[in-house]
Amino acid sequence: MHEMMVAENIVETILAQVQKKSGKVTRVVISCGQINAINDEALKFAFEAIAAGTICQGAKLKIKHIPLKAVCNSCHKKFNFDLYEPQCPKCGKSDFLIGDDVPLILEEIEFEKK
Repeated sequence: MHEMMVAENIVETILAQVQKKSGKVTRVVISCGQINAINDEALKFAFEAIAAGTICQGAKLKIKHIPLKAVCNSCHKKFNFDLYEPQCPKCGKSDFLIGDDVPLILEEIEFEKK
């Protein structure tokens, strides 16, 4: 399961940061692109399982999806690409360039306040 490996990497990264902070982790925020191979529910389940018995146990995992960016070759409008309506929202043409998908990034680690 791909999500289990991702969850393991997230928890390992957090535990590496623990040496610099004290307290329990309460919230973790990650971001990823629109065309990632991550299933949100599976990742949250895997994170819960991997976090059990660590300072991450009980932490909430928030996943933010960053939309793909595109540029229309006809009217040059920049827009968020919609997989279900693959056309320029300004001119309606389907001639555009799609930018790179955003990688998975660990954005925030929130610790409980003492």
